[in-house]
Parts: sequence; C-alpha cells; structure tokens
Amino acid sequence: MKKIFGRKPVIEAIKSGQEIEQILIPFGAKGNFYSELKSAAKINKIKISEIPAQRFSQLEKGNNTQGVIANIPEFNYYSVEEIIAASKERKYPLLLLLDSIQDPQNVGAILRSAECFGVDGVLITSHQSSPITETVEKTSAGAINHLKIAKVTNLNQEMGYLKDNGFWIVGSTLENSQEYTAVDYKMPTALVLGNEEKGIRKLVADNCDFLVHIPMKGKIQSLNVSVAAGILLAEISKRN
Repeated sequence: MKKIFGRKPVIEAIKSGQEIEQILIPFGAKGNFYSELKSAAKINKIKISEIPAQRFSQLEKGNNTQGVIANIPEFNYYSVEEIIAASKERKYPLLLLLDSIQDPQNVGAILRSAECFGVDGVLITSHQSSPITETVEKTSAGAINHLKIAKVTNLNQEMGYLKDNGFWIVGSTLENSQEYTAVDYKMPTALVLGNEEKGIRKLVADNCDFLVHIPMKGKIQSLNVSVAAGILLAEISKRN
C-alpha cells in the first residue's frame, strides 16, 4: 500500500478520482481544510479515520504530512498503447520521455510541469529511474493523478514505436544540438529528458529526430533537469 502526504496532493487525488482506500487525520483536527476534506471524502465515499496524535506522528516517518495521509493502492501505470490512443484526440499531441532520471524530487517537479503544460503522457524507464514514490507524489503537488504514465524497459524500442505512430522525437542534450527555439513543434512531439549527471544516453540521442539545448549566458553550463523541462515544455506548448 502506498501513501499520499500533504493537503494539496490528497485533495487533488480525490478530485481526480484516484482510488483511495482510507484517509487518516489526527483526532480532533479542525479548520477550513478539514471541513473541505471531509465534504470531498463524503461525496466520493472515501472513509476518513481520526487517530490519536501520537499514532499519527508514528505514521509520518519524517514526512511533512500537513496533518493528512491518504492510503492508496500501488500506482497504476498505463500502457504505451493506451497513451498513444488517448493522445490522438489532439492535433499535435505531446509526450514526455524520462531517460534514467533518478532523483524523486526532480521526477515530481517534472511531472508537475508536464501536467501544467498539457502533456498527454509520460514514459519512464524502469531501470536506473526513480519509481513513483510518496516523494514524487508530494513534489508533483498531485499532478500524477492527472497524468497518464507508463513504465518501459526499452526506451529505444518505444521510441521506434512512437515514430511508427507519427511522433517526432526531440532530445534535450548539450552535444551536437541546436537551440530549442529553432524547431517547429507543430507536430506530434515526444520530448526526451536525460539523467541528471549524464544526460540522455548515446543510443537514445542517436535515435532522436532533433537534438536541442537551452543556451546558457552564465558560467554554469547546464540547468537542473526539472527546470529545463519546464522551459522546453512551455516553448512547445506556446507553439501549439
């Protein structure tokens, strides 16, 4: 069983229709948030249990719960086929491919940007990548409840499958690439972001149709991957 910590993530999970087995709050908790929470839970037929404060503290395990914990089933991933089928409702669908991104806070922040900029689906590699954890859930501010996410074992194979279905692959890398604003994104696009230290793998880069970078004017040559994701997704969204 997984847990969602924090007020906004739990409320977003309820609003999205996420399956929630139980919500836990400290006994006697009061205030506007708890009134809203109880009302939303009642409408969606979700059980709320008030437990002693000491027991609640034991369940927090160092997490900043903001006084609410939701117990949910293990994360339900989509298939790549399901994501592609749903994305075709848009003229220029946008997918996001995460190649071995290991920091759960980075993954959560990227997923938050993905939801904000209307990404139709996310593919995450199963090896050397952060799984969908409570930290990812909390950092995403509940965005994962509104995204279609697939876990894949062979990213290059899936990239080929995306190409067969009309997608153009755009990889973010500093090497042998053009400025990100030079690409015309009026096309079904799959944006690839790579590992925090090593970037996208060579074979992945070789299989991209376009390689792009964000020009730097300072002395540091690269951005945090979650910041880069926000910039690139904002540009693609603006073009479409």
